[in-house]
Amino acid sequence: MKLRDFELECFFGKYEFTAPYLLALSDCESMTAGDLLALEEGSEKGYLDQWLGYTETWGDPELREHIAALYGPDIAAENVLTLHGAQEGIFLLLNTLLDAGDHVIVMYPNYPSVEEIAAAIPGVSCSRWELQDCGERWGLDLDALEELIRPETRLLCVNSPNNPTGFTLTDAELDRIAAVCRARGLYLFCDEVYKGLELDGHPRSWGADRYEKALSLGVMSKAYGLAGLRVGWFASRDRELLDRMVRMKHYTTICDAAPSEYLSKIALRHSDALLARSREIIRRNLLTADKFFARHRNVFEQKAIDAGPIAFHKLLLPMPAGEFCDLAVEKKGVLLLPGRVYGTDGPYFRMGYGRRSFPENLAKLEEFLEEQGF
Repeated sequence: MKLRDFELECFFGKYEFTAPYLLALSDCESMTAGDLLALEEGSEKGYLDQWLGYTETWGDPELREHIAALYGPDIAAENVLTLHGAQEGIFLLLNTLLDAGDHVIVMYPNYPSVEEIAAAIPGVSCSRWELQDCGERWGLDLDALEELIRPETRLLCVNSPNNPTGFTLTDAELDRIAAVCRARGLYLFCDEVYKGLELDGHPRSWGADRYEKALSLGVMSKAYGLAGLRVGWFASRDRELLDRMVRMKHYTTICDAAPSEYLSKIALRHSDALLARSREIIRRNLLTADKFFARHRNVFEQKAIDAGPIAFHKLLLPMPAGEFCDLAVEKKGVLLLPGRVYGTDGPYFRMGYGRRSFPENLAKLEEFLEEQGF
């Protein structure tokens, strides 16, 4: 397998830790280890007493119980495989499931490594199921899915809540997708790392709860804001496929880090509180953003989001979105993510609402617009 440079990560590698005003980030506000440990009496001592040896490849049994509790009755601890972040899960699944001659359908735009890794497997072909710019928000043509399916189609990859658009499938839409997959015998990969950040008052089901051949990808990084733990997971009723991924994991990370698993257990025991914290930050920032975009209707077309901390807005200026983003970070230190890192030449850029510094950083973007005469 020969992989191309991961353009999104190359972009962040250049700017994420040098640009002072970050408006592109996809995760939610983090916290210190001390803040997390303070949620439970006695946890600090437990953390210091943590044995620093190898952990189980499948993951800490208690951690897997906590993860399984996020799902319905068809998902038990034995249906959970822990991962070293979500990225490992994407790599394991695609390389375990796909062979030469297979065809994959990928919701697009999507986290870019899904399409890149699939396309890098010799003999595997990919098609894009494209989200549509519907003006005020992003949408998806469900009728178009069946037209993309071929006899050799093996896997459908969906990302909901979606990175970068914030589009989110309803349970009815997910059931319709599952019915198509069931009829064709397809596996369904559901990247659901923003699950729990629904903003419309309607919680969504996990894909693994709706379809027997679905794999739900979760992670501590995004909705929980605990990216430094590097703990993710797959949940699926297909234990045989999880077994196969474990055998490949023996060649990647072998196991997760014991301190990270300990802290993840604490976070998941307080899941409701941490997710509520993230949603509250996002909602406050969206109110600030609404006022900003109302003042600059000649520059941007704002896109509404259903869930998650990110949106994919449209630039209305007569210049490429990539050029605009480059200018903003070079002239003012304001980081936005251009659509080109997703492989699109359209006039779009990603904005992140998950950090408490959002109002300050947005004010700097407004200063940039004024200084440039936009």
